[in-house]
Amino acid sequence: MRYRIQLLKTAAVALGMAFASHAAVAQEQIGAFTVFIGKSDLTNAKGAALSEPWKVLRRDRANYHRFGVSQPGDQWDPYFGNSQSRKTLQTLVANGNIGPKAAKRLRNGGFILVRVFGQNGTPTAIRVSVPK
Repeated sequence: MRYRIQLLKTAAVALGMAFASHAAVAQEQIGAFTVFIGKSDLTNAKGAALSEPWKVLRRDRANYHRFGVSQPGDQWDPYFGNSQSRKTLQTLVANGNIGPKAAKRLRNGGFILVRVFGQNGTPTAIRVSVPK
């Protein structure tokens, strides 16, 4: 019986520590920017249509940072200026939170708001929505 009580106490302490460490690494918003998805953002380099929202956003950021192609309303961001960071962007968007209106705009064009979450300046999550 004593062994079970000690085991339960140990488990409770371990669980408490796990929750405490999770709270310590909570993500915070580290940045945000708006983009305008234009015609040039809706196709890849070979001219094929992009249908997945994460690919469209990756293309927009490549157009902006690498090729100097932007539309009025596109904003600079400090996170996705190179190819590797845009690959990360694509993964974060695919695994992140995209509102239905924003997903539609990523497929058809228009303004969207990208909020970047992370720690120490490193993006770990993306939320895409329509600006108010």
